[in-house]
Amino acid sequence: MSKEALEKYDFNAISIATLASHSSLQIFRGAKQEGFRTVAIVVENRLWFYKQFKHLIDYFIVLRSWRELCRRDVVEELKKLSAVIVPHGSYVEYVGLECAESIEVPIFGLRKLFRVEADQWAKMKLLQEAGIPTPRLYKVGEEIDRLVIVKLPGAKGGRGYFLAKNSKEVLEGLRKRVEEGLLNSLEEAMIQEYLFGVPAYYHYFYSPVLDRVEMLGADIRYETNIDGLKRLPPKFSIELDLEPTFVVVGNIPLVLRESLLPKVLEYGVRFVEATKRMLPPGAIGPFCLESIIGEDMEIRVFEFSGRIVAGTNIYVNGSPYSYLYWDEPMSTGRRIARELKMAIEKGVLEKVVT
Repeated sequence: MSKEALEKYDFNAISIATLASHSSLQIFRGAKQEGFRTVAIVVENRLWFYKQFKHLIDYFIVLRSWRELCRRDVVEELKKLSAVIVPHGSYVEYVGLECAESIEVPIFGLRKLFRVEADQWAKMKLLQEAGIPTPRLYKVGEEIDRLVIVKLPGAKGGRGYFLAKNSKEVLEGLRKRVEEGLLNSLEEAMIQEYLFGVPAYYHYFYSPVLDRVEMLGADIRYETNIDGLKRLPPKFSIELDLEPTFVVVGNIPLVLRESLLPKVLEYGVRFVEATKRMLPPGAIGPFCLESIIGEDMEIRVFEFSGRIVAGTNIYVNGSPYSYLYWDEPMSTGRRIARELKMAIEKGVLEKVVT
């Protein structure tokens, strides 16, 4: 599909388009730094905010609802602008899986990953295929003898996740979330052994043009109310009887011990190679592995994101790692635009879009 669409594109006037949400300001800024036109796909009630950044945005496509993205006139407008869509963490959640996959506009990255990311079990299978250490997994109904975290499908920023100590608590929590409309069935959820250690999220970029995996940063997520509970003395936590929740509200920069970096990069390479085997042509551009580092310095990965993550927003002028590759300010947003630029110059744009 992307090859056919690209045939009608003006390669001298490519636009970078994304939903006005999540990491879009970073994406727009990076695109402008590399000389691209930018297109903000925005819903009406957010237009006023993004107009404050008109120096970063050349065109606005205004929708009443995100679900209108695949409307024929919207698609045709994007094509006239020779637009390449950059998906981020809100993309599938906002527009729906069917539209996200089938839209007849070139997408920077691997659209095959959208369906895998929507299925927690498929995500873990891909990590295991890559030979990356993961936590123990349980299915609904299995006997549980340790603390577990129960996760809902899709990119919900941790909404609805909960902790449980046994099978009974798992079932009670899942039934509650079905009643709340957060789950369609109990089997959709992923039950993982709860890992103790430091949460660390690694930002990578696979370049088909340079054929290399780059480390572009790392972060820690700040979540409510689990991080708020940490600040309370234990006796108050017990008295309040609050259920921990894991809704992400922000990100904190992280610089890792250098001795950890070889393993971090190795896992990134393994991930890319696994996607090439299972989802050819494989990962393109930004992705993230989400892990816990234990006191033994072992890294176990409990999640991945197959596109730019919000944690990259803390490095809009580049991270300590991106400077090692580029020796200039290089955010993930700019790195996306740089890859597109290099692909156009080398006549291989079809390598970085699907």
